[in-house]
Amino acid sequence: MAVLESTAREQRAIQPAKRQRRTAPSPAHRGDGKLAWVLIAPALVGFLVFAAYPTLRGIYLSFTDFKVLSPPEWVGFDNYVQLAHDEVFWSALGVTVYFVLLSVSISLVVSVATAAVLHRLTSSTVIRGLIILPFLISSVVAGTVWSWMLDTQLGIVNIVIKALGGDGVQFLTSRGWAIPSIALISVWKQMGYTSIIIFAGLQTIPPTIYEAGRVDGASELRMFRRLTLPLLRPILALVIVLNVIGAFQVFDIVQVTTKGGPANASNVLQMYIYSKAFGQFDFGYAAAMSLSLFAVLIVITFLQMRLLRASESDTNQ
Repeated sequence: MAVLESTAREQRAIQPAKRQRRTAPSPAHRGDGKLAWVLIAPALVGFLVFAAYPTLRGIYLSFTDFKVLSPPEWVGFDNYVQLAHDEVFWSALGVTVYFVLLSVSISLVVSVATAAVLHRLTSSTVIRGLIILPFLISSVVAGTVWSWMLDTQLGIVNIVIKALGGDGVQFLTSRGWAIPSIALISVWKQMGYTSIIIFAGLQTIPPTIYEAGRVDGASELRMFRRLTLPLLRPILALVIVLNVIGAFQVFDIVQVTTKGGPANASNVLQMYIYSKAFGQFDFGYAAAMSLSLFAVLIVITFLQMRLLRASESDTNQ
């Protein structure tokens, strides 16, 4: 008994020494902490200077009357009270929501169809590269080229329509066609990126699921509706939220093609913020609108977190 107690005491005495040796950094890694701070310092400084400070500065300016040439004057919630009664703001928000609904719904349908075709009919990397090519083009370049193509008089699209016996369409100069035309340009540019994401999701679905469906006599359309779409639910949730956030921030295509016209028909929220800030130099009011848009995007982000809980979906059951 005495031998056992003596052995136990020796083991308890040895264990702290072992723990100390285990936690003590080896001589080869003693400077890793300082080196890590040196390596992340440029990114950290960039984040503080170009993200954190402008965000905090914008929040402060949203509560001020700031006209650039004079120092900011604190006005409290006056900008937000003005915002609540600004008809142009609500009109721009309505136009933005219309654009978001149109572009996201069309993009989702086209992207799912394109990804399904890629998954079933071809494995060519060249075709996949061609599909994602529009996404790599600058939005300004894409908007400029499409504004030429959709020109009422000289655009190739209207030339083809007239050659087929139709009348020319004022794609970018009429109230009814302005937002749908911009939405189609946005879909053309973003479709390749979202198609590749959905295509990657399709590749994670086990082929045995489709084999079992064929054994049961299910048609391709029924398997797509009953098997593919439910199994793609996490990917589709991600794609929808990313597209919605991107569509709410549309600016460059509108600026290049219509500049918010005709008669504010395509005056999206980002265009109105830009015109207030850099056209009328009312930076305080523009900051209030930007913060309101930021709040909308935060809500969408929380929706993303809820939607992405679909990752505990059919593939995990």
